[in-house]
Amino acid sequence: MVHLRSCLSSATLAVLFAATAGAGSISGTLHAPMAAPGSMQVNPYAGSARSLPGAHMMQRGLVTDAVVYVDEVPVGSDAGAPPETPRLTQKDQMFAPRVVAVARGNAVDFPNMDPIFHNVFSVSPTRRFDLGKYPRGHSRQVTFSRAGLVKVYCDIHANMEAFVLVLPHGFFARPDASGHFALPPLPPGKYTLKVWHPDLPDLIREVRVGEGDLDLTLDYRP
Repeated sequence: MVHLRSCLSSATLAVLFAATAGAGSISGTLHAPMAAPGSMQVNPYAGSARSLPGAHMMQRGLVTDAVVYVDEVPVGSDAGAPPETPRLTQKDQMFAPRVVAVARGNAVDFPNMDPIFHNVFSVSPTRRFDLGKYPRGHSRQVTFSRAGLVKVYCDIHANMEAFVLVLPHGFFARPDASGHFALPPLPPGKYTLKVWHPDLPDLIREVRVGEGDLDLTLDYRP
C-alpha cells in the first residue's frame, strides 16, 4: 500500500513538472488615452482641514488602473504562492490605489493614513461590507470569496471611490506607469485575454501561449 501511494505521488509530480516546464508567459504594453483630472471637495469631517496636506485631484483613465487577465485557465493550474495582501489606502481623502485586483479567497487591507476619520463600505452583490469609522493609523481587512467587481466608498466623503476586481485565479497583472504588464507563466494553449478598466471599455483578444514568451501591444487609443 505504501508503495502504491508513492507511485501515485511520483506520477502526479511528473505531470505537474511537465506542465510547469512547458509554461509560457504573456507580457506587453497597454496604451491608454491621456488621463483626465477629476474633481474633489475637501471635507475634513471628522478632523482638521489644516491637517490635510492639500486637495488632490483624482485622475481618470490612468493606465495603472487597468487589470490584464485571462478569462479561464486549465483545471489544476497553479499561479504560485499567493502575493502579499494588497492595500487600498485612505490617503489625502482618496483611495490609493484606485483599483486593486485580488484572486478569489484572498483579502485586502484598508489602512487609514489621513489625520481624519474615514469609513469603508460596499453594497456590491459580490461582497457587501461596512467597516465603520476609524481614525488614522488603524486598518481593517476584508476577505473576498466570490469573483466579481466590488465598488468601494466612504460614507463620510462622497468623492471617495475605489474598485476591487476579484478574479477566480491569480493569472492577472497590473500595468506600471509605462503600461508594461506581465502575467504569471501559463500552460500552453488558447486563452481569452481581457483588459478591465473602470473608465474605459473592455479589451478582448484571443491569444495562443506556446513554450516561450508572448509579447503584445494593447491599445485603447483610436
